[in-house]
Amino acid sequence: MTTDSKRMAIKKVFDAYERELSLVEVKLEGLFQSEAPLIPLIGKYLLDGGGKRLRPLFLLSSARLTGYNGDEHIMLASIIELIHMSSLLHDDVVDGAQIRRGRPAAHSIWGNQIVILVGDFLYSNALKKAVSFKSQRIMEALSEATTGMTEGEILQLQKTADISITEDEYIKIISAKTGYLISAACMIGAILGKVSSEKEDALAMFGLKAGTAFQMTDDILDYMAEESELGKRLGKDIEEGKITLPLIYLFRNASDSEKIEIKQIIGHFSNEGLKRVLSLFKQYKVLEKSLNRARRIVEEAKSQLSVFPDSAEKDLLLSIAEYAIYREK
Repeated sequence: MTTDSKRMAIKKVFDAYERELSLVEVKLEGLFQSEAPLIPLIGKYLLDGGGKRLRPLFLLSSARLTGYNGDEHIMLASIIELIHMSSLLHDDVVDGAQIRRGRPAAHSIWGNQIVILVGDFLYSNALKKAVSFKSQRIMEALSEATTGMTEGEILQLQKTADISITEDEYIKIISAKTGYLISAACMIGAILGKVSSEKEDALAMFGLKAGTAFQMTDDILDYMAEESELGKRLGKDIEEGKITLPLIYLFRNASDSEKIEIKQIIGHFSNEGLKRVLSLFKQYKVLEKSLNRARRIVEEAKSQLSVFPDSAEKDLLLSIAEYAIYREK
């Protein structure tokens, strides 16, 4: 599939769900309502900052694939996005990130204490709204996802600047950080559609792998994209000591003297050090190898949907998985 055809495919997906996504946006505004004025204020700032609404899209499309015809998927998609927004607020504080989607991160405006508490409110309000659906299985999916997300963040912190991290450990971290919530989104769509356990498991695994590939590509783009395109500074991850797949592959292929140099760069970040790392990436074709790994995971994700008959709805969901790789350009 060419770049242009991928661009058309993802545009088709967003067009197909334009009405539902606009309803999700309205629900999100309502979920930020509170007697504490700072909560809707920060909520408006977050919503105005945009975002792909990828997680709601996974839930909406999964529900449609399974034949669901109600309207509960709108609020549940909003709940999924609210949990994601909460995690971003907390992550930016933990990472000390100053930029989010090309704008000042919320904590750099309102301070860490306020933003952490607002993040807590979003988590609790999301779960409060989810309880109203009176579905034990939906609550289990959300609870497992949020628990896993927190564990993933802690695992990543424990591996800060640790160049000995393995590829398996890295994938475990990003699966927890990103894959779990997208998996929950897909599983909730399946629960709403009341499909067989086989199809439910397939959608959950599809979401896990697609989410993992999406995060992996995001980590690769950290060394490829300009801030205006990705919304964060080039090389931000290495500056924060995050050892992602490109660095893991580089360390695997580098000479002994280069490994010493890489460790020094990670421990004492500088623009010159970043340039050196980018040069080594090019020398060892690290970014290409990393993107190929992400492509393989996307193919694994797509194969999970073989239990569903071919349909326009299935094609749309497959296009969302492809979007992870489309973002390489």
